[in-house]
Amino acid sequence: MTTAKEKRFPLPLSSVVERKDNAGRNRIATSVSTQTAIQNLGRDFQSSNRSAPTTDHGIGKQQRTEILNTSESPLVSEAVRRAMVVRIAQQGVKDGVVLEAMRAVPRHLFLESGLASQAYIDASLPIGHHQTISQPYIVARMVEILRNGNKLDNVLEIGTGCGYQAAVLSLVAQNVYSIERIKALHELAKNNLRPMRIANIRLHYGDGMLGLPQVAPFDGIILAAAGMEVPQALLTQLKVGGRLIAPVGGRQQVLQLIERVSDSEWSSVVVENCHFVPLHSGII
Repeated sequence: MTTAKEKRFPLPLSSVVERKDNAGRNRIATSVSTQTAIQNLGRDFQSSNRSAPTTDHGIGKQQRTEILNTSESPLVSEAVRRAMVVRIAQQGVKDGVVLEAMRAVPRHLFLESGLASQAYIDASLPIGHHQTISQPYIVARMVEILRNGNKLDNVLEIGTGCGYQAAVLSLVAQNVYSIERIKALHELAKNNLRPMRIANIRLHYGDGMLGLPQVAPFDGIILAAAGMEVPQALLTQLKVGGRLIAPVGGRQQVLQLIERVSDSEWSSVVVENCHFVPLHSGII
């Protein structure tokens, strides 16, 4: 039997009532486990370039080696990545764990070599198939909201894209499950992430609007595409106390935070304006 409260969801954009976020986020010191993961990830980025094969979708061995040579490619150097993180912090992201994850993951390795020099500007960039890699600030902001200063066990990402956000999430969550509906992008993400040997990411090819009920419930769910409403299936796959962050809307979009407060109740808040590619069902 459906209750009145259950009928509130999925939430249409018109039902969202803005209220202040009282999370009171403070800068969080990076834990030892996160530091270790970042060190391992950085080492694996470097060592993978000695064995990573050239692929049709990802950046091959020669291209990766050239990009990682910071003396020849100053636009993708560690200093540039640190400057990006400083800019993100100046824009309001305060979570130290998230900022360190953004510093640790080389965004340029998730882009075609011709776009690598633009990797650390604060802009979304094309990755093919009418999809984009989100701007660094919005990735950091959404992950910060999802984390809310707390430990995350299982996180679900809807829209793997090139795999960049999944790599960032892998440094702030115990397990990351990511779904991509476009087969070519699913393969691209696998090609990008495989040489990095990140053990806690599990990629799935499928309809993200259905979620992964076989793995649920999730501490956090993050959507990388905007729909007019949040899919019901995703709401029910949140654990009680879990958070979902998603862009919602058509031409005008907002970031919407939904928290599950009980088995049959969810609360919502509008965070800020945003712009994402549309959310679609099915697989292609």
